[in-house]
Amino acid sequence: MPVLNIVMVEPEIPQNTGNVARTCAATGARLHLVGPMGFTIDDKKLKRAGLDYWHLLDISYYDGLPDFFAKNPEAVPPHMAFFSTKAPHIHTEISYPDPCYLFFGKETAGLPEALLHEHPGSCVRIPMISDARSLNLSNSVAVGVYEVLRQWGYPTLLCEGKLREYDW
Repeated sequence: MPVLNIVMVEPEIPQNTGNVARTCAATGARLHLVGPMGFTIDDKKLKRAGLDYWHLLDISYYDGLPDFFAKNPEAVPPHMAFFSTKAPHIHTEISYPDPCYLFFGKETAGLPEALLHEHPGSCVRIPMISDARSLNLSNSVAVGVYEVLRQWGYPTLLCEGKLREYDW
C-alpha cells in the first residue's frame, strides 16, 4: 500500500491543523507535526476542526526538523516535495514517488528558506493570481494530497458513491 506523509512544519493555527488532520484521516495519509507549534495538541479548536476523525489518524510529533529527519531516514529526495509560494515548479509538473513526503510551512512565513535552498528541485507551488499572497494552509494541503492520490490512482479510497432510492 502506498504511503503518503504530510509534514506540517511549525503550524500556528489549530483550526488549520485540525482541518489537515481530517484530510489525512479521510485519505489515509500520515500526519507529521514538527514543532514548535503555536498551540497545544489538546487545543479545543484543533479537536473541533478534526471532528470525530481522530481515531482514523496516524499522527507523529517532533521537536523540530532535525528530530523529524533523524526519525524518518527515508525522507530524502526524490521522496520529498516542499510546497511554497517561492517555488519554481507547479505541483502538477512533478511525479510523486512512494513513499512521499509533502512539506508545508507555518501560516505566517512558510517553510524555512534554507530548506528550500537545499532542495530546489523538490520545491513546488500551487498556481494563483499574482496579487494573492497565498492559499489557506489547510486548502494547500488538500490540493497537494489529492494531486498525489490522483497520480497514484486513488489507492484504497472509495471512488464512487451510491444515491439512496428516492420515491418520486
